[in-house]
Amino acid sequence: MKAGATNQMLLDGFYTYMVAERRLAPNTVESYGRDLARYCTFIEQGRMQPVRSCTRADLLRFLSAEQANGLSARSISRMLSSIKTFYNYLIIEGVLEQNPFQDVQTPQRDRRLPGVMTRDEVEALINAPNTESPLGFRDRTFFEVLYATGLRVSELVGLRMDNLNLDAGFVIVMGKGSKERIVPLGEAAVDVLRAYLTQVRPVLMKRSVNSRVFLNREGLPMSRQGFWKLIKKYCLAAGITKKISPHTLRHSFATHILEGGADLRSVQMMLGHSDIATTQIYTHVAGSTLKKIHDTYHPRG
Repeated sequence: MKAGATNQMLLDGFYTYMVAERRLAPNTVESYGRDLARYCTFIEQGRMQPVRSCTRADLLRFLSAEQANGLSARSISRMLSSIKTFYNYLIIEGVLEQNPFQDVQTPQRDRRLPGVMTRDEVEALINAPNTESPLGFRDRTFFEVLYATGLRVSELVGLRMDNLNLDAGFVIVMGKGSKERIVPLGEAAVDVLRAYLTQVRPVLMKRSVNSRVFLNREGLPMSRQGFWKLIKKYCLAAGITKKISPHTLRHSFATHILEGGADLRSVQMMLGHSDIATTQIYTHVAGSTLKKIHDTYHPRG
């Protein structure tokens, strides 16, 4: 690519590279596009400066302006990553010899505490489905197993029949990075799973042949999107007004089991976290409950 190429020509070449050579997903390329469009608009304002000539001071001015506009540390971190990737591409194309922003540090991200349901809210959600119908019984089983194991929704919908060992009371899970782990189920989840597998799953299968544990009304594997619709439906039925995401039962599992006395390393293994620092965020949530107990019951609380 010629060194005299315009900003738009450089951006167009970058998007083509992301799609054709890096084979990134369309939504990822769109995310790069939004970030770089904001960056180029800022750089071009007033001076019409080519992005290949930008300095560290230009970048810091842009990031400061974004922060002043209310952009979170997480969003600024993502934006900086997009810009660095773009300038690495300019090196590949011979437009630049080095990335002027390679040593610019990513801002410290806010560690957001995960949303957690109370035990009563979890109980209300699990009991919301009408178990008289096959789909209702499936949904009850789905919630029960999700809360008992702390699996990611993608891991739960991906469970196969040969992943289950109900006699021993555990499931074998294929997590991120194709890492396999064993997660205990608990008595309540085992009981409801047995009933689902013998009484309900054969009804849902109809004439299809499928190895997945959880099926939709057509006898096909359930999807993450399908679960998202279910959780909104049953939160409404259970009278739960707080914002609940598909990940909330996983967060609730981790928090409640830590509050019950589980050690952090065991919870890390059950959740499939490669770094225990990721699991430690739940100690902040559990710690808030412990503080309430201390304030209530300690003589000098």
